[in-house]
Amino acid sequence: MRRPRVKVEHTPYRCEGGTVRIGGAVYGLAAEIEDRRGWVWTALGLMDGTREVEEVVAGLCRTHPEVSERQARAVVEALVGSGYVESGEEVVPPELSEGEVSRYARNYAYFRHADLTPREHGWEPQLRLKAARVLLLGLGGTGGHAGWALAAAGVGRLHCVDPDTVEVSNLTRQVLYDESDVGRPKAEAAVERLRRVNSAVEVTGERRRVGTREELAALLRGFDVLALCADEPRGPDGVRVWANRACAAAGVPWVGGGYSGPLVTVGVYGPGGTCYECLRAGEEARLRAGVPIDLGGPGVLATSAGLSGQFTAHAVIALVTGVPELRPGYVTGVNLIDPTHHVYVRHEPRPGCSICGHPS
Repeated sequence: MRRPRVKVEHTPYRCEGGTVRIGGAVYGLAAEIEDRRGWVWTALGLMDGTREVEEVVAGLCRTHPEVSERQARAVVEALVGSGYVESGEEVVPPELSEGEVSRYARNYAYFRHADLTPREHGWEPQLRLKAARVLLLGLGGTGGHAGWALAAAGVGRLHCVDPDTVEVSNLTRQVLYDESDVGRPKAEAAVERLRRVNSAVEVTGERRRVGTREELAALLRGFDVLALCADEPRGPDGVRVWANRACAAAGVPWVGGGYSGPLVTVGVYGPGGTCYECLRAGEEARLRAGVPIDLGGPGVLATSAGLSGQFTAHAVIALVTGVPELRPGYVTGVNLIDPTHHVYVRHEPRPGCSICGHPS
């Protein structure tokens, strides 16, 4: 990074006692730096995108004669590596067309704000999205909203799979269809709609019911992430167990979104984290015997289906881009009738689990 500048979203300010706060007020992004001598504040002020790193170091030494060059360099390098600083040189990678730069400008601003990984330019997350291949299984309430969000965000390829046709009762929550689509295969209507959302995305689809783990494993080939938005078959040997095992065998992370009345959740699984079956076992052990933990059922609004799909898409985007870096193996969500109820569940792997556990 030749000419560092502080990201505008992370403009620093000074607090009492000499502390510098950087990163804004967003929980999980902001940091406080003890700066009684003012070195950090001066360095940040010099990082306006017009000076090279060596000039910032020299300026810090001039302003604070007590600072050695070694100390000044350490301060500057730490700030450059913090993620709150970007290059003052606008870099547009050749992989993005002028139209894509215009289309994804708001994506770029979001990633620049949320990403604390030092990068050569702020377009790297978008390039990762463009290269991503996502398998979307299930095109109902959750899947429709997830598919729209992924296409709008600019994933490179999106393959949509669903066995059903559009019914009138779907129209209360399934965003990809309207009254003219009733009776059509969902996969056909969804592909047509998503191609209109973003013609730069390769959207394909098939009307198909996945009936076994082996069929799901075959579908996974060539994809980077699975967005599981289907809920059948249910039960201890259902589609989520198929996904858990097929994705583990393929080394592919997966996201499963769902809802149960007002409770909306998403689970994120993959290499390096607790698998679905271990997390489920941990939750079953915590709950009273007989308490169901399956999500789904007829109780749903457009809002709960929409949140479920958006949470799913957001997790997929995070896995693909690394913004933020996620450690898989958790479920998170919200309760729409209780604003104080935030769902966040993690459990340790079961000893001996063939997918994620420690050897017994």
